[in-house]
Amino acid sequence: MSGIGIGIRAAVLGSPIEHSLSPVLHRAAYRELGLDDWSYDRFEIDEAALPGFVAGLGPEWAGLSLTMPLKRAVIPLLDAVSDTAAAVEAVNTVVLTRDGRRLGDNTDVPGIVAALHERGVEKVPAAAILGAGATASSALAALGRICTGEVTAYVRSAARAAEMREWGERLGVRVRTADWARAADALEAPLVVATTPAGATDALAGSVPTAPGTLFDVLYDPWPTPLAAAWTGRGGTLLGGLDLLVHQAVLQVEQMTGRAAGPLAAMRAAGEAALRARH
Repeated sequence: MSGIGIGIRAAVLGSPIEHSLSPVLHRAAYRELGLDDWSYDRFEIDEAALPGFVAGLGPEWAGLSLTMPLKRAVIPLLDAVSDTAAAVEAVNTVVLTRDGRRLGDNTDVPGIVAALHERGVEKVPAAAILGAGATASSALAALGRICTGEVTAYVRSAARAAEMREWGERLGVRVRTADWARAADALEAPLVVATTPAGATDALAGSVPTAPGTLFDVLYDPWPTPLAAAWTGRGGTLLGGLDLLVHQAVLQVEQMTGRAAGPLAAMRAAGEAALRARH
């Protein structure tokens, strides 16, 4: 594909999209890999506009990154979907092949696992999830690969609890649910994954145990969250949303470019610089 004179294109789609770090990360990867004829843009696209956008993609396109609210909406538009993406009903990566096929995958799940492995978290006997939103199913799928015991999900409603138990059954993960009023109990788990919006876990900062395990908070701006700051203050291992963003983006770059190893360090440095520039 690199022989096409107009260059190779990729982009991130979603709504809202203006704060996405994906262009920063992917462009840093292209620079590091010497892919001078590759470009990566962002497009404000909602569910109604998605089919027309995808139908209009020409042979110069190599791939798409998808964020909310498009991760499920894109599935009917694809020729094939990976087992991982099908299991969580969410596609965040579309690779456009030379023969015109559109292949969907989910790099959030292996991205979470890779980020944890980078910090030395290979296996845990139990885990907790805070929240039951869009990221929770990917977190559950990732925990299915590293948690040997039960996952407790702390949620705000009976409907969310039922949803998380259903995801557990689908993904083969033993899931127990607990009311959000008991969310402080989650912090005793050896691995805690916080999938909640900004502010939702702030009140838990005072409940961090004296010897915490690992916290993976999927937020990256503002950062650190009060919970994250309290966690490191007690000596716990901390991962943030940038860790997830970078690791899932590395996998996207590898799939879209066909390169065996995406430049993790260069992409992380670019992401950190972009976040510093916002403040």
